[in-house]
Amino acid sequence: MSVPGAVRPLRVGIVCPYSYDVPGGVQFHVRDLAEALIARGHTVSVLVPADDDTEIPDYMTAAGRAIPVRYNGAVARMTFGPVTAARVRKWLAAGEFDVLHLHEPVTPSLGMLALWIADGPIVATFHTALIRSRPLQMAYPLVRQSLEKISARIAVSEDARRTLVEHMGGDAVVIPNGVYTQGFIDAEPDARWTGTREAPTIAFLGRLDEARKGLPVLLDAVPRVLAAVPGARFLVAGRGETGPDEVREMLGEKAAASVEFLGGISDEEKARLLSSVDVYCAPQTGGESFGIVLVEAMSAGAAVVASDLGAFSRVLDDGAAGVLFTTGDSADLASTLIRVLHDPALRTAVTTHAREAVPQYDWSVVTDQVLTVYEMVVADAREPVGEDPWSQRGARLRGWTEVR
Repeated sequence: MSVPGAVRPLRVGIVCPYSYDVPGGVQFHVRDLAEALIARGHTVSVLVPADDDTEIPDYMTAAGRAIPVRYNGAVARMTFGPVTAARVRKWLAAGEFDVLHLHEPVTPSLGMLALWIADGPIVATFHTALIRSRPLQMAYPLVRQSLEKISARIAVSEDARRTLVEHMGGDAVVIPNGVYTQGFIDAEPDARWTGTREAPTIAFLGRLDEARKGLPVLLDAVPRVLAAVPGARFLVAGRGETGPDEVREMLGEKAAASVEFLGGISDEEKARLLSSVDVYCAPQTGGESFGIVLVEAMSAGAAVVASDLGAFSRVLDDGAAGVLFTTGDSADLASTLIRVLHDPALRTAVTTHAREAVPQYDWSVVTDQVLTVYEMVVADAREPVGEDPWSQRGARLRGWTEVR
């Protein structure tokens, strides 16, 4: 069977907190986990914030329009309130789940609602990694008692586990984000993005208008890199308002000509990009709990240069699988990029180590670990997932008299 010791395939309900209209790391994690479970014969339903007319996979159910909320240094799109609670109840009743898997249950969105409403075998995954988090401190009183209903906790990294312990107590098993590594290993390079000795290529992927993704740090390093490597090309992929005009104003015409904006790219294009470039640069300044794109770049064979955030350092095996620079320091980033571009032996050493490290993050391994947690909570449960009889009383206390 798919789960060691399980007598039948499982019915799994997964709740995603963030809108599928503007997908990001958590949404991709939920999507890929669902598809990995389905491939193993389990029945999976995902509840996700999305407009009713949003194109979503068949195994997903739209929970309604989300609103933008500033959270963890970014703008997240979430949904909440009595109408959404009614949809959660309807989805739970129809699902007849053996296990309910909530992502970010203390974020004021679907996960928190489902935690209030549901009872039974509940697994929660925590993605956030912050030293201090006002949103978590504010949300904790709302879910303090409900957290006791969680049968097992997962953190996607040691940094996320530490955030959970420090803000809410308790503990969690660390199971990393998954990556379909083979797709990046097998990706064919694209001549448009392939670097040469005289014109090496450096890639950046991320939302261009989220400061914590670090694009300004990379752009500030560009003139210094070009002074030492005049032919270097910087390939910037992602959506946002930053573009060629802003870069010309910031760097001047000559340096800006070396920065190419690719816009939003597909998963297939991302794999080809990462397999083509000499260096993938991750200049994030904070708020990162893992670093999926680092694993993707490592799988594709790009040499990774990344800020020395704790989460990135751990993924890069303290600098053995990539080269670290001081977070937020564009001068150090520039000197690090120059060193890596001038040293083929260094690039070979880190990419070789990276290829040896990435199998632990493949979905084949990660899914086994998640299923082990599911098996444990299902085996210990007296009843499958159902509605908590106290949830109606809680709804009335919150003024939600019309929740069905």
